[in-house]
Amino acid sequence: MTKISKSIAALLLAGAAFAGGSAQAQVAGIATLDTTDAIMQTKAFAQAYQQIGTTYANNSQSIQTKRREINDINAQLDTNKDKNLTQEELDAAIKSKNPLLQQLETKEREIAQLQQPIVAAQAFAVESIADRYAAAQQQVVTQKKINIILAPDAFIWAPDAVDITKAVTAALDVSVPAVGTTPPANWQPKQSTGALYEQIQQRLLNAARVQAIRNAQAQQAAQQPATAPATAPANPTPQPESR
Repeated sequence: MTKISKSIAALLLAGAAFAGGSAQAQVAGIATLDTTDAIMQTKAFAQAYQQIGTTYANNSQSIQTKRREINDINAQLDTNKDKNLTQEELDAAIKSKNPLLQQLETKEREIAQLQQPIVAAQAFAVESIADRYAAAQQQVVTQKKINIILAPDAFIWAPDAVDITKAVTAALDVSVPAVGTTPPANWQPKQSTGALYEQIQQRLLNAARVQAIRNAQAQQAAQQPATAPATAPANPTPQPESR
């Protein structure tokens, strides 16, 4: 049997399980799992990121200040003032040896230095949870008698019982209730940690952007004056009958 036909057979088995409505069968041993989300939803992850935010609050504030300063410099380099710094405008600044470019490089370097301890602490916390992930996943696989795990986007539709992400998160909460946020001296993250950390940061960034849009929409809606519905006069003037 080819790999393709095996996949089709597995999906047919899944369809049979859907029809039977058996959550206990975990859809004929097939499940979906979002590894990144399972780690991000753990209590240890939330506590670690909150602690890091508190510890490096001054760093974060300085980073925001320097980013505003960078925006101001970019505005000065934007010669046509269309709020879009193009490559041509940057090339012109380089050609003329504009001193603002040196200020830009300095502030970007300072931001990187301020971010370094934050990134290290976050990556260390993520790796500490990820190190226990395989055991937590295997625990859930054994308990639910799962034979195949697929990414959530592998399904067009599936019942909630198929997703074991929350189950793996619960197992992680038991096995690793808390993690440290101070990496040892000369600590370097694993290659797999770097990829996972980037995925987590991208999801956090996307969530922040969505929230910012919602906040802006809510603020705009609150500023709009309420329009009173038009109403008919309480005592309309009677019209004479036509003859």
